[in-house]
Amino acid sequence: MSQRKFAIVTGASSGIGLELAKLAAEDGYDLLVAADTPFVDAGPALKDMGAEVQSIECDLSTEQGVRQLLDAAGNRPIDVLVANAGHGLGHAWLDQSVDEWRHVIDTNITGTLLLIQPVLKTMVQRGEGRVLITGSIAGHMAGSFQAVYNGSKAFVDSFAAAIGNELKDTNVTITCLKPGATETEFFHRAGLDDTKVGQAKKDDPADVAKAGWDAMKSGDHAVIYGMKNKMQVAAAGVMTDATTAEIHRKQAEPGSGDE
Repeated sequence: MSQRKFAIVTGASSGIGLELAKLAAEDGYDLLVAADTPFVDAGPALKDMGAEVQSIECDLSTEQGVRQLLDAAGNRPIDVLVANAGHGLGHAWLDQSVDEWRHVIDTNITGTLLLIQPVLKTMVQRGEGRVLITGSIAGHMAGSFQAVYNGSKAFVDSFAAAIGNELKDTNVTITCLKPGATETEFFHRAGLDDTKVGQAKKDDPADVAKAGWDAMKSGDHAVIYGMKNKMQVAAAGVMTDATTAEIHRKQAEPGSGDE
């Protein structure tokens, strides 16, 4: 068995997740990477960086998919868990099917907790480990036309802070990475191509990932990437939910990008 450090990264086929996996490889971690889409370019790219890489395609919105991932890790100690898998969904909530909005909740919340809990228990027993959870600045504002997504990220942001506090007397740390709009497949997959936020210039996923990875290594509780995003979160903190909902509407309402 390899004596190198071992990291699991979910949502790693592209975007922030792939960039986080690259950073782990650069820091000498062997990798188990997971996503619900094929690893077309990601697997070879990571292996070229010298890491031992195992990739698995699984649906982390389901208990079966989470178990599949954990089984793939075997008995190898997990030094770092990057819980980055997430799913977005645009358009009005009344126009969304139950299957669609439940998949957001099952991926962003239920699947994330099903994965994190057993890994954290083992880390605490070992007396070491780091977990990086991808939340979002969306969790700080009411998300008109992304209502379930923003609500799910509000849960993730809060959950990460709470569990981090519960573990403060251990050598296990929880860090929440809170990106803003980032240049990934997220907006296309969420059906937001025709919106202002979908068409706007976005942050580089490599820069966002670096901020998260560095914060995790430092044991920080949370990190918001970028001054603009930090200002948005600060402003949202003094606004009513009705106000942030109206601001969000202007960015995410279907057709707003064509005006």
